Amino acid sequence: MKFKQKENVYNRTNYISQNSPVQKELLRLFQKNSKLLILDIGGCEGEESIRYSKLFPFSAIFIFEPIPANQNLILENLKKFNIKNVQLIPAAVSNTSTVEYMYVSSGQPKIKENLDWDFGNKSSSLLVPHKDNNPKWLEFNEKIKVRTITLDKFLREKRFKIIDFIHLDVQGAEIKVLIGAENFLNSTKAIWMEVANKELYKNQPLRTDVEKFMLSKGFCLIKSKLLNEVGDQLYINKKYFKVFSLFGHFLIFLKKYN
Repeated sequence: MKFKQKENVYNRTNYISQNSPVQKELLRLFQKNSKLLILDIGGCEGEESIRYSKLFPFSAIFIFEPIPANQNLILENLKKFNIKNVQLIPAAVSNTSTVEYMYVSSGQPKIKENLDWDFGNKSSSLLVPHKDNNPKWLEFNEKIKVRTITLDKFLREKRFKIIDFIHLDVQGAEIKVLIGAENFLNSTKAIWMEVANKELYKNQPLRTDVEKFMLSKGFCLIKSKLLNEVGDQLYINKKYFKVFSLFGHFLIFLKKYN
């Protein structure tokens, strides 16, 4: 869930102008002028892609978003912030290429300020929501059919071989996305993904499930940022980076030069 906790980010322009939570780590992994392939999956309104575009201006960025209203917002924001290296893919990413139901979120918490921020449109999912486990103001009153694609099919059609970075926020369906990546997961360098300690959606893999899955695929967890029951984790592929543990608490990582 993309619900923000600090009041000063409840404004689109302010939010985009702030550093990404993983900016420090990304600049250790990649050079600023690198021509990276970045996938923003579950793009909502496009703020994260705009951040990455500013951080890595020579990169190719693809933003995946299946909800038509959000697609319109993405295109408006890309134009507003003069972003040229981000391309919208109007589809959901899953483990199959088909048509699935998307449970569309909406609603607004009771706040006094008139803020430039849509709180309710950031929790839509391919999974059925547990209404009792989500905030009371959050609503799921609409269910629509959306086109789903797999990363494997998308990347093969585009003839890409390596993914530098994935920003993955699909409300409990993260492992479905990664399963659909098939062989390309082995050639993905870093993933920043949402995790949860409680089931916000039916059959949602929890944080411990995600950690086991990522470990089995050769990834190392280098950053975990959770607030209450929900947060994000940064994983890097040990195929591309050496990882060292210091005193059992801190991790350092270096690029492999083969």
